[in-house]
Amino acid sequence: MEANIANIQHFSVGDGAGIRTTVFFKGCNLRCPWCHNPEAIPAAPITLRYPEKSEICGRRMRDEEILADILEDAEFYAASGGGVTFSGGEVLLQAEAAARLARQLKALGISLWIDTAGCVPADAIDALLPLAEAWLFDYKSADELRLRDICGAELSRIEENLTRLLSAGADVHLRIPLIPGFNTGEGDLRAIGARLQRLGIRRAELLAFHRLGVSKYDALGLPYPYRDIPPQTPEELSRIRQVLEEYVQISIEP
Repeated sequence: MEANIANIQHFSVGDGAGIRTTVFFKGCNLRCPWCHNPEAIPAAPITLRYPEKSEICGRRMRDEEILADILEDAEFYAASGGGVTFSGGEVLLQAEAAARLARQLKALGISLWIDTAGCVPADAIDALLPLAEAWLFDYKSADELRLRDICGAELSRIEENLTRLLSAGADVHLRIPLIPGFNTGEGDLRAIGARLQRLGIRRAELLAFHRLGVSKYDALGLPYPYRDIPPQTPEELSRIRQVLEEYVQISIEP
């Protein structure tokens, strides 16, 4: 059995509790123009041409290869309260492969978190529900038309899957990526806050905008529309937090 993998990153500290190994599954059904992993969007292998080298992203890996790579860090999981995070791309587009691997991790007592945008069929959520310890769930916008036109996402499907997780008692860590000009205006923030409040979300984490993926766009020969957009200042983050905290408790990713 195999999975289509973009990358396996060791010693991740921003993808869940403790020290984690993040498995980036290749292929995504969204087209967010700010994505910092553009190499993981197409399901097919893709070549990144950096000034000093070229590298191919994407290959079929056998389950046993993936598990062997993961288990190299097992002692760090135990010491830090960490584990494995499945990310992407969109991992739930490969729900069958992810579930196979998840069952083996569960048998080994290794924590698994799922990082998803939630715009997937409900049965993909169901396949991982009994196997994942926690979920990192991105919520980008409450504007149905903007989300569809810019990202290719369906807000109704995202919210249905979020409700599905919450109703099942899943440990959901909702995250809001802050994108200048897309979802950081006061009206956008209030729409997000009100929508999350109605969905029963009590806490959310803000992911500040960054341009860490710009070198990947250059290596892929792709334009990056956010190249000249600066990260949010502490004052701007404070403003955003203040607006959203009228609806949900907010933390900011360090």
